[in-house]
Amino acid sequence: MDNSPARGTRDLLPATVAVRDHVLARITEVYHRYGYQRIETPALEDIARLTGGQGGENEKLIFKVLRRGLTELPGSLDELADLGLRFDLTVPLTRFYGNNHAALPVPFRSFQFGPVWRAERPQKGRYRQFNQCDIDLIGEESVLAEAELIEATTEALAAAGVPGVTVRLSDRRFLSALADNAGIATEAQGGFFITLDKLDKVGWDGVRKELVSRGVAEAQVDGVQQAITALQGLEEAKLADQLTDAVPSLPENVAADLVATTQALAELAKTRELDWEFDPTLVRGMGYYTGQIFELSHPGSSSSVAGGGRYDRLIGRSLGKDVPACGFSIGFERIVDLLDSAPRVDTVAVLHEADVSPAEVLAVARQLRAEGRQVTAIKRRGKFGAQLGRLEEWGYTSFVHVKAGEVAGERVLGSRESS
Repeated sequence: MDNSPARGTRDLLPATVAVRDHVLARITEVYHRYGYQRIETPALEDIARLTGGQGGENEKLIFKVLRRGLTELPGSLDELADLGLRFDLTVPLTRFYGNNHAALPVPFRSFQFGPVWRAERPQKGRYRQFNQCDIDLIGEESVLAEAELIEATTEALAAAGVPGVTVRLSDRRFLSALADNAGIATEAQGGFFITLDKLDKVGWDGVRKELVSRGVAEAQVDGVQQAITALQGLEEAKLADQLTDAVPSLPENVAADLVATTQALAELAKTRELDWEFDPTLVRGMGYYTGQIFELSHPGSSSSVAGGGRYDRLIGRSLGKDVPACGFSIGFERIVDLLDSAPRVDTVAVLHEADVSPAEVLAVARQLRAEGRQVTAIKRRGKFGAQLGRLEEWGYTSFVHVKAGEVAGERVLGSRESS
């Protein structure tokens, strides 16, 4: 039989898992310091919830699960499935909060990590199963949520070995006001946002061509372009005035919220390696965002390494009343790809000859473990130097050679002493 994993999935060797464990441990440590509590949700969700309009284009990529107990085929293929594998962690969070909110603090700081599944066409860097890492702050209506999420996540990435990110910030309410100011009808604004999101890939010529094909007049496109150009590269001190000058219909509270977040970012940038900018072209694909949106970019990655925003009306679909909420998702796989390796862990191999009793081998290993060390007992075989080379490749940092009635002193792998 073919032993390859299913298309779009992969096996992970110990060295790769070590990097992933390192990244997750550092991120978890930081998020816990900020008060985020880890939760877990099932891999399976009701198919009606997964297709309820919360996941945008991802709803087309659901792996559906056949009903149990079918005695005859239903009238349509859709009726064959009642469950599906989750395609993100946000939709399960809305159900989780609706089901458990009475037992949760207010505000509630949630941390999730786990696999999600999408029926993607497999290609380099795009998998059908991958891990997501999310934090969400539910019940906080002020921009304290946005500022804290950004601060916690930039600190988490730096701790994992990815400092020097750039924060890109915008607001869905600003984008709506921009479209209104340009005279774009409300029903056409969804398509407008989708097209504007392509600006970094196709440039203004490509955006103009697509908007015109959607029925937007050339003069309207000119107005949008002029407003966006005027708002690029702004300093925090000039942001409020420039926003209202470029988009006169922008509500005052939207400008005030953006200024409050950028002030927090400016203060944060004084304490760590961090850049930020107001990016009027930032859209983000999910249709459920209701306020500020943000992404983190890094020079080593061609795509954003984290992103999120405010979604004040999403939980209301599960709970029956709107609840303020804001979330941030780390591109865990992209972060791992930016790291060559995890820091080496002090790992000792107890290398024992065949005639040494199990009791003696375990006694040596037990003594080393009592010192808080990571220890593995391995039988001596083959050429000594070749086996030491394999131990070093496998991540061991030192070894103890145990012969019958004799325990040699610990030696560091890779040093002249061990050769």
